[in-house]
Amino acid sequence: MGLYDFTFYDVIRRNGRCFTKRQAWLELSDGRDITFGEFRNLVDHLAKGLQDIGAKKGDRIGILGKNSLEYFLLYGAASALGLIIIAINWRLSADEVSNNLVDAGPRFVFADPEFQQLIEGQKDKLLSVDKFYNLSGGGSFEGFNRLIDNDADFILEEVDSDDGLVIIHTAAVEGKPRGAIVTHRNILSATTQFSYLFDVHKEDVHLNILPLFHVGGLFIAATAFHAGAVNINVSKFDADQAVDVIQEKQVTMLFDFAPILASILDSQKKTGKDIKTLKMVAGLDSPETIERYQRETGGDFFVVYGQTEVSALVTISPYNEKPGSAGRPLPLADVRLFDEYDNEVEIGSIGEIVVKGPMVFKGYWDLPEETAYTFREGWHHTGDQGRFDEEGFLWYAGRKAEKELIKPGGENVYPAEVEKIILENPAVAQTVVFGVPDPKWKEAIKAVCELKEGSSLEPQELIDFVGKRIARYKKPQYVEFVKSFPLLEDGSPDRLKVKEMYGGNE
Repeated sequence: MGLYDFTFYDVIRRNGRCFTKRQAWLELSDGRDITFGEFRNLVDHLAKGLQDIGAKKGDRIGILGKNSLEYFLLYGAASALGLIIIAINWRLSADEVSNNLVDAGPRFVFADPEFQQLIEGQKDKLLSVDKFYNLSGGGSFEGFNRLIDNDADFILEEVDSDDGLVIIHTAAVEGKPRGAIVTHRNILSATTQFSYLFDVHKEDVHLNILPLFHVGGLFIAATAFHAGAVNINVSKFDADQAVDVIQEKQVTMLFDFAPILASILDSQKKTGKDIKTLKMVAGLDSPETIERYQRETGGDFFVVYGQTEVSALVTISPYNEKPGSAGRPLPLADVRLFDEYDNEVEIGSIGEIVVKGPMVFKGYWDLPEETAYTFREGWHHTGDQGRFDEEGFLWYAGRKAEKELIKPGGENVYPAEVEKIILENPAVAQTVVFGVPDPKWKEAIKAVCELKEGSSLEPQELIDFVGKRIARYKKPQYVEFVKSFPLLEDGSPDRLKVKEMYGGNE
């Protein structure tokens, strides 16, 4: 570790000294109440346990589990030893889970009991893994507690700010997810700015709803931790429980993807409980839900734009400053708009959103060519499009055609991945998948399909077919069968015309 380096473990040590007896983490599932001093002590024990089983700097640790104290402790121990967490989305199918693990090659895998059977079924593919451990609770894997049953006398590794801390696989491009390497510098640059922009203090209470495998969930939990605030952790979102906790624990902040906030507001209306301490919500939601939240609580809603590759967010503003926009660039984010030739476009014109600064990720795991292309001309090319107005607010304008993306409930889904699965159905001749407006999810997945001559298929049959092969959040919510597609000169479906003709969510 050099003179100018600072890591997530440095935050843990700093908070262990400065906020020794302040509450850091409350685990709702079992009531464990951990101070910052106790958290640092547990991290040190876990780091020693990992060293004792042979973990070395650069090794990867796979995690398949819901939010828990153990999950966050692993982030802490990894940061002390220079290990890299592979954060796996537990909503993925068995094949998708194993593909992501095989891609990053972990030496150790931690899994909740409910996912251990899935892992058992994939062990023949996980040749890099030395040992499997329980993440929380019981299960058939080795116990987590044996890794913290020691004297905590571990050897601190030389970890640089630009060393990777976590690999988060993005949505599949051309059928293959890419592992984005997020560094200590990325995380701490983000948490420092978020604390400032969201006005987070040590007196705040964060309801940790979003999953820790998601860049938004990890970074907002880390922001609260960095500021000395408490994280109240839930393993799975339940609106009625959330309302109870907001009132009882005086929750002040949370991160939102539709339909989380609407569900909380509906539950609050039903129960009559007080959630007015919720002063800050940030994320993506419909104007109707945002305005309802502000009207009923008086709190601020922050609109944002971001992606995994830019450490969660690069534009943020209170919704009321410019309704409909995605906010202004963060203090440490240079955000510009380029045309197809990487020339900056004029104000008011649409261009690709490109980013430079300490928020930009290190690159894609073991994909040097893709990384070089993404970083061409010295900028991270997001694949998203937008326009700036004269006051510097960004207005999101969708994905570039070759990187079209659907975001149901905050998850990222590439149409090409869903189309590939749909075409495996023997009844389907051609398909085009795209996003459509949806009152619950803000954006939903629609599949327009042409069936093979003589074949028949019901919409629900196709939906179930997809849901059994990839993560269920990637299955279409809407299916429409057509007799034929408008075609381009090369015989492929004309995607723009298909979207124009069938863009409703029938």
